[in-house]
Amino acid sequence: MFVDSHAHIGGEEYAADCDQVVERAREAGVCAILNVGTGDPHSGALERAVEVAEKYEDVYAAIGVHPHDARLFGDEAERRIQALVKQSSRVIAWGEIGLDYHYDHSPRDVQREVFSRQLHLAAETGLPVVIHSREADEDTVSILREEWGERKQGGVMHCFGGSLSMLESVLELGFMISFAGNVTFKKAEDLREAARRVPQERLLVETDCPYLTPVPFRGRRNEPALVIEVARFMGELHRMSTEEMGRLTTDNFARFFGLNLSGKSA
Repeated sequence: MFVDSHAHIGGEEYAADCDQVVERAREAGVCAILNVGTGDPHSGALERAVEVAEKYEDVYAAIGVHPHDARLFGDEAERRIQALVKQSSRVIAWGEIGLDYHYDHSPRDVQREVFSRQLHLAAETGLPVVIHSREADEDTVSILREEWGERKQGGVMHCFGGSLSMLESVLELGFMISFAGNVTFKKAEDLREAARRVPQERLLVETDCPYLTPVPFRGRRNEPALVIEVARFMGELHRMSTEEMGRLTTDNFARFFGLNLSGKSA
């Protein structure tokens, strides 16, 4: 059994063959997919994320406004997300939210304000958070300590790519740490060192598809079935078989989100 703890199968990249993508995941042994809605919150992207989760058994949804789109966040986006959370039990997390100082698609001060605001909203709904952080380690940790440190819902650091210092900080805050296909890339030794240091009970694996296709499939569109390649690689780092890493990360996902995944496939 495997879980893809972060995917974007509600995007236009899968509009023509989402059924086949989910079927290939089933055949590969993937028992759950967390489909994360991103994009302009007024475009219908968040609604589509929830629709995909409601269409397929054991596909779940996370919805929130990505730091790229922080400039588009406002009262209407807030109401839209809150309504979707209330309407659908398939929404199990608020995210992905956070900071991205690599692309700076939204001004950094706006990113920080919207990040804090969404942490408060997630707390009000009782949902855990899924965090995106790129080249923003210090500010991400500072905001999480201030706004989330005492929260009991916890969260997931998705596609971890921060420093070892950041890793230590978010582990202290109780976060789960998820690794994607970039951990398999040739020049990602720093990331692999971080992956080795995460306690096994905090590990998750993901595809972040359609991005970050793992070795040996780089160059093609990523999809949830390929989370097995991430599990295989992570298993090698932790001296476990692919199946053992799959079971471990599946159990971690189920425990964290309070789900019963025994005997299920996506």
